[in-house]
Amino acid sequence: MKLLTSRDNPFFKEMAKLAGSSRLRKKSGQALLDGAHLLAAYLGAGGKPLHVLVNRTATQDAEIAALLNKLPGVPQTQLDDRLFAELSELKTPSGVLALVALPQPEIPATRSRFALLLEDIQDPGNLGSLLRSAAAAGCDAVFLSEGCADAWSPKVLRAGMGGHFALSIHEAADLPAVAASFEGMVLAATLAAGNSLYGCDLRGKLAFALGNEGAGLSPALLAAANQRIAIPMPGKTESLNVAAAGAICLFEAVRQRQAGR
Repeated sequence: MKLLTSRDNPFFKEMAKLAGSSRLRKKSGQALLDGAHLLAAYLGAGGKPLHVLVNRTATQDAEIAALLNKLPGVPQTQLDDRLFAELSELKTPSGVLALVALPQPEIPATRSRFALLLEDIQDPGNLGSLLRSAAAAGCDAVFLSEGCADAWSPKVLRAGMGGHFALSIHEAADLPAVAASFEGMVLAATLAAGNSLYGCDLRGKLAFALGNEGAGLSPALLAAANQRIAIPMPGKTESLNVAAAGAICLFEAVRQRQAGR
């Protein structure tokens, strides 16, 4: 395994730029996965890294060693601890980073059976949590407006906990057009709705539309939806965090489908 110790190394410079630049990730079609859990999820989905980077501690970690043994032919480089820490956002570096090609979305709106439409979700933690919930609930596709956070940023990947690799993720999507082409019900979650989530039949082809943390859904996407719904909140709080609201909507659909409503 090659040892890299210089910050001036061209490969290290490129990885440092990739870790911090959404624009470069989109241009190159590549991202860095930080940690054994994300790498394992990527491998479980059939992915093969382009390159693997480890620090000294990782060479003595049984879990990481087992993952590396599954990657014959994949270039592996050891970074000294100082350089590795510059690529990782974690206070305690995980020990392994994987350079991967971004998965290409495969399921268009016309073929999706259970989807999320996310409009201008700007907090990386919220976006990652929504992707994780979507994967856990069995969604097949997620469509993100151009105003959403970068789905492949380190913070979103970390919050997604591997959910990215169970979904067809479409970035910079025209959400009103997606809603128009979706062949099932598109339900827009909004505080102003008169219909309760719990009064809706959620067993068929279904997409939930969720909006910006402050502004909610745009008039255009509200108009494109088939129905507007609200989550009943008998308490004194006027709204829910968008990640929490999304999880409630998704798993009410799961409950109805498993119980036959």
